[in-house]
Amino acid sequence: MTINRCASFSFLNDNPESVDTFFYERQLIAQGLSPVAGVDEAGRGPLAGPVVAGCVVLPADCEHHLFQDSKKISPSKREELYGFLRTSQIPVGVGISSVEEIDKINILQASLLAMKRAVVDCAAIFSCHARFLLVDGTFSVPMLLPQQALTKGESKSASIAAASIIAKVTRDRLMAQYHTHYPQYNFIQHKGYPTKAHREAIAKYGPSPLHRKTFKGVREYDENFSLQINKKQTTLW
Repeated sequence: MTINRCASFSFLNDNPESVDTFFYERQLIAQGLSPVAGVDEAGRGPLAGPVVAGCVVLPADCEHHLFQDSKKISPSKREELYGFLRTSQIPVGVGISSVEEIDKINILQASLLAMKRAVVDCAAIFSCHARFLLVDGTFSVPMLLPQQALTKGESKSASIAAASIIAKVTRDRLMAQYHTHYPQYNFIQHKGYPTKAHREAIAKYGPSPLHRKTFKGVREYDENFSLQINKKQTTLW
């Protein structure tokens, strides 16, 4: 059983000052629930590529103000903070759900699976077993760990913000690699998101193996997907 929104943890009060992005972590540490891990994902919206999650355990004495929502800082600043997290012995984990998994179990479940894998990866590499998860969004990670889901968590928790940076930079680098294999889609520019240029490329070249066949904007151009839909329909008539 997972614990969503921490209904059993009455001590976890709402943050009265949004500028204090270590508020939740500080409360949890005071209650002996350390290590506290922040978890976030990148890549739920794109038409192509995997969804990637990050898990970060920030130390109590860290400069937590450095970490902000990855979408609100420049690419160069994200790279700088990513490098800091990766070289400072701060426990970090990464989890990935493939395009095939996204099409099979849907993007929400694939995102939660990637988050679970990130937490497991953090524990495996750093022997850092989180006792509490702060999770961006409204859903809990499918793990037997107490956790709090925070809407817009990247702006409320430095740990989640750090995890968002890990997830975003990791995914952007993957999409840059995929660009070398499928340059006609220009993944290096839009990272798989549904820009006008990306939609036009799909219409012109058809979907690549990296495209999410169940997503609107892709499935219309995938012949095999259309055949499967028609086949299912004829069995019902």
